[in-house]
Amino acid sequence: MLSKNDIKRITALHHAKFRDEQQRFLIEGPKIIDELLRSSYTIVGIYAVAEWITSEAAATAKKKQLEIIEIPPSTLERISQLKSPNLVVAEVEIPVVKKQIDLKRPILALDGINDPGNFGTIIRTADWFGIQQIVCSDNCVELYNSKVLQSTMGSFIRTDVFYTDLQQWLNSLADDNPVFGAVMDGDNFYETEFSKTPVFLIGNESKGISKNLKSLITKKITIPRWGGAESLNASIATSVILSEFTRSQR
Repeated sequence: MLSKNDIKRITALHHAKFRDEQQRFLIEGPKIIDELLRSSYTIVGIYAVAEWITSEAAATAKKKQLEIIEIPPSTLERISQLKSPNLVVAEVEIPVVKKQIDLKRPILALDGINDPGNFGTIIRTADWFGIQQIVCSDNCVELYNSKVLQSTMGSFIRTDVFYTDLQQWLNSLADDNPVFGAVMDGDNFYETEFSKTPVFLIGNESKGISKNLKSLITKKITIPRWGGAESLNASIATSVILSEFTRSQR
C-alpha cells in the first residue's frame, strides 16, 4: 500500500517543477511500461492493480528486482494523470543526457512546439521513419509532460531529444547539414533534392518559424496545397516531410 505521503510525493510529479526537482517522471499503461522494462531507463517503483501484477511484464519486473506495490483502483485514480487510469503507473528517473548530437545523421529541429499532443505525435512519427534525433528550442513543451509521453506511445524510449538555444545551434552548423525550413512561401518540397544529413526545421503551431531563425534556413520548403485549408498541423507536416525524405533515400 501507498501511504498518504507516498501519494503526495508521487502526485507532485504531475507538475514540471517537481519533476525537475526530483529528476523523476511518471509513465502509465501496460504497453509503454512493457517497453520501458526492456530499455535502459531506471524504474524507481511500479504501482499497479492486481490484474497487472499477474502479467508477463510484472514477471519481468520481478526478475529485475524492481519494487512493485499493489494498489486498489481508487489509489490508481489518485496518482494517475489519465482520465481513464490504465492498470499501472511507473516512477522513472530522468536520464542524464550524455549523448552528443550526431551530425552525420538526419535531424529534426523543432521551434516552439507548445502543444503536448503535437510534440508527442512528432516524436512517434520520427521514430516511425527512423529519425532518432530531435533538437528542440528551449521554449518547446517539456518532454516528460504526461500528455507528451502518452502521445509518443513509447517512441520517446528510442528517440534522443535535446533542448538547446536553437539559434546558436543552427548557426554553428556546417554545409554538410543544410537546414530545410518548412514555411508557407518555400519551394515545392517534392521537387527538392536532399543531402544525406539534412536538418528539417518545423516551427510553432500558429506562428511558424521564428524570425531570428529564418535567416539560418538554407532552403525554404513548402508542401504544395491543392485544397482550401489555411495550413497543416505541425505534426502532419512533419509526417509528410519525413515520409518523402526517407522514401527519397531508399
